[in-house]
Amino acid sequence: MTHKKKILVAMSGGVDSSVTAALLQDEGHEVAGATIRTWASGQCADLNTRACCGISGVEDARDVADTLGIPYWVFNFEEDFKKYVVDYFAEEYKKGRTPNPCVACNEHIKFRLFLRRARQLGYEYIATGHYAQVCRDEKSQRDYLSEGVDAHKDQSYVLFPLQKELLPYLFLPLGKFTKQEIRAKAKDYKLCVMNKPDSQEICFIPSNDYGTFLEKEYLDRQGLPGDIKTTEGKVIGRHNGYYHYTRGQRRGLGVAHSERLYVIDTDAVKNEVTVGTKEQVLDQTFEAGRMNWFLQPEPGTVLKCEVKIRAQHRKASAKVTVLDEHRIRVSFEQPQDAITCGQGAVLYQDSKILGGGWIDRIEKKTSADALSCSRIPVSAGEKNEDVAS
Repeated sequence: MTHKKKILVAMSGGVDSSVTAALLQDEGHEVAGATIRTWASGQCADLNTRACCGISGVEDARDVADTLGIPYWVFNFEEDFKKYVVDYFAEEYKKGRTPNPCVACNEHIKFRLFLRRARQLGYEYIATGHYAQVCRDEKSQRDYLSEGVDAHKDQSYVLFPLQKELLPYLFLPLGKFTKQEIRAKAKDYKLCVMNKPDSQEICFIPSNDYGTFLEKEYLDRQGLPGDIKTTEGKVIGRHNGYYHYTRGQRRGLGVAHSERLYVIDTDAVKNEVTVGTKEQVLDQTFEAGRMNWFLQPEPGTVLKCEVKIRAQHRKASAKVTVLDEHRIRVSFEQPQDAITCGQGAVLYQDSKILGGGWIDRIEKKTSADALSCSRIPVSAGEKNEDVAS
């Protein structure tokens, strides 16, 4: 940074984004803040007080902006949020897959649309409070994402779909701090959110009851009963909707058995849930598509790297074969728990992200058992627009 920049900070009303704005202002930049209004469901408005669509989030962000003396706006992204995040979430669950709405929001809303709105207001750069870093590969002269220094708070995984063309216009100042340091800075800045707890729930489902949300907002009915069966085909119970279950789930199955059971698969066509032992939910090899590369290798390349298959997964060593620019095949050195269709697979070398894609096929011990996740066609969604233009 050799001169002052105009930066619009995405402010949720939480500690992290608030300190982000204060840090950038301290560095001498011309800073403003904006909160994204996303979901206007009655349930969210009534129950949610901590996520960005809640009224208290807007009030807290506005108070922080007043404390810092910076301009502040609220952007209404409800229509786009419903299309790219909520509708996607519902459709994926209806297909028997397990989506990640926060990743979808980062891909479509929090960065691409936010940058477009920022530029309309005269701000060339944007910033968020994610614990990750934008770095430069000197050899290729490409920007890429890297882990934050705080391993416990690192959020690089959820940013993997960001367009590489966006990275030169993105500031992630928290990536070089720990959460404890950010809490201390919030107190130093005397921000009203200094003791505010972190939000854990999905912002449009504050109850965390995904099944009830789907029935209320998308299915217009109560649960449709179906069979819970073992991998051998024996029916051992009934469920009230396959979409209440996700691969690897152990609690809430509602069946009695001589050993612990886990969800192996959910079949949207047959309305069945298949359960099995812990060993049966362990897999080593899968394929992922719709790859988004920051540091792209040539097709046919075999990479030795670490792969993360969900936000809370501890990345594990694997051999990655680049099938083409859009697809990879991943073989872990050791079996991993609940590789799940619909989740992201992110490739790391040391702390840097090479790229990531979406898991869409899990290889089992025999090809007949492979979970292709394609019983219902999966829509790839609309292609992102080029933010660099």
